[in-house]
Amino acid sequence: MVWSRVWKVLLLALLSTPAIAQVNRYMVTFKDKTGTPYSVNNAIEFLSQKAIDRRIRQGIPITEQDIPVNAAYLAAVKGTGAETFFQTRWLNGVLVQCDATIVPEIEELPSVASVTLVAPNSKLISNGRKKSPVKAKSSKTTDATKSQLELIGLDAMQREGYKGEGITIAILDAGFPGVNSALPFQDVFTDNRVDLTLSHDFVFNSDDVFQYDTHGTHVFSVIAAWQAGVFTGGAYQANYQLYITEDVSSEYRIEEYNWLFAAERADSAGADVISSSLGYYDFDDASMNYSAAAMDGKTAVVSRAAQWAADRGIVVVVSAGNEGATGWKIITAPADAADVLAIANVNSNGVRAATSSMGPSADGRIKPDVAAMGTSTVVVTQSGALGTSSGTSLAAPLITSLVAGVWQSHPELTNLQVIEAIRNSASQASHPDNLIGYGIPDFTAVENYLSRHSQENAFEVFPNPPITDTITIRPFDPSVVSFCQVEVVSSLGQIIGQHEANFSWINPEFVMDISELKAGVYFIRIAWGDKRYTSKILKSNP
Repeated sequence: MVWSRVWKVLLLALLSTPAIAQVNRYMVTFKDKTGTPYSVNNAIEFLSQKAIDRRIRQGIPITEQDIPVNAAYLAAVKGTGAETFFQTRWLNGVLVQCDATIVPEIEELPSVASVTLVAPNSKLISNGRKKSPVKAKSSKTTDATKSQLELIGLDAMQREGYKGEGITIAILDAGFPGVNSALPFQDVFTDNRVDLTLSHDFVFNSDDVFQYDTHGTHVFSVIAAWQAGVFTGGAYQANYQLYITEDVSSEYRIEEYNWLFAAERADSAGADVISSSLGYYDFDDASMNYSAAAMDGKTAVVSRAAQWAADRGIVVVVSAGNEGATGWKIITAPADAADVLAIANVNSNGVRAATSSMGPSADGRIKPDVAAMGTSTVVVTQSGALGTSSGTSLAAPLITSLVAGVWQSHPELTNLQVIEAIRNSASQASHPDNLIGYGIPDFTAVENYLSRHSQENAFEVFPNPPITDTITIRPFDPSVVSFCQVEVVSSLGQIIGQHEANFSWINPEFVMDISELKAGVYFIRIAWGDKRYTSKILKSNP
């Protein structure tokens, strides 16, 4: 039949047509850095002075891991026909986009250790797009940020004059549309505090970060937006770098590598803080999924990247995840990294949200670390209006703001000392759990913790002798001694006064009125659990 002859012709044509090329994205890692022209003794060739200063200030050595990838190795990969994009010093590799048929040739290169598929299809462009122009629009919004600031003492922090000045915060997210146009963001551009040279879209390889998903806009606003009488970000006078690492249209391991590329750029440019409200454990390709056992801070690519950033003196703040009410339940990577602050979600009353991911890490560490208001958190939207959003994604930028203020107040601290102070002065530091970690931190509590001086006794009673009509009782650690009973005893053994004292890092002292006491010798007797402490005081005539 005629139709049978037609089908034969069509089949022959199909069989004679070359197979359609499958272009994917791959991570190529190298075996070593042999032959590199760079040296740890001349780090200014690959690190900014600010990055070097951060390491020097914190006693962190520059190592071979900081040295760039060998240029000859990169050239060899390019020679196969693969397009090369972002390099990683820490993992010693490069992201490539190429036809799958080229992969065996890359694998055969003597310098190559591995080639890993990280995402299907092509997406990266060779030349970045132009940046969007920066301009301001009007906004009709109302003031509403009081609760989220007050819960962790950011209002007090700002009254003390700490609004993030001099601190550089790198934000890794899914997009920042409207940040370059909405009025509440205008000041950061007027003051040139967003580094447009460094900011980058790693998903498509573009210089325009003011596009795509609004998640990053909301997160950024919690830290950086400001409009008098309308909206107050937590650290709105800091400096910023904006990076797009999350591709909301799909979920593949490449996003973890994007995070790594951005973290390395932030490190080399001297960022002090990395803030990221992203988390990973499952992907569109099930073979890429992580198990719960992998949440040990050492397995997931993004968790290793976060730890490497922390190892270089950066405070890394991440969301714990919103899986508390799902089958997964636990934290997501990189919240499992040891030296990052993983943030849980509570409401304005400090009650944990059921969706907030739980700990511990797979190796038994307390996670999350602390909590902030992530329920109905007020944000600036793409248009410049106010809205609300919920999740650990919104809690994390509030803690980022706290970190910025604490470090501005105490620039002599290392990143680990900042983290320690925030953890150890939080509301349940003496009894942390795997729901909200060490609890809800507070700027005043952190300041009190950092300003304490070591004392040999469980309690100090001062001044002694009193110079006014009050004396102060201070425990050695308010997170351990949260309550005690105080008795004032005469020299004849009579109890002439009884008090109950409560302590926290926000209120670490109890001031007792002794104006009614006549001149003479008295004993201040303190009962704390089954322990007793007595201090003798001598009150003089006024």
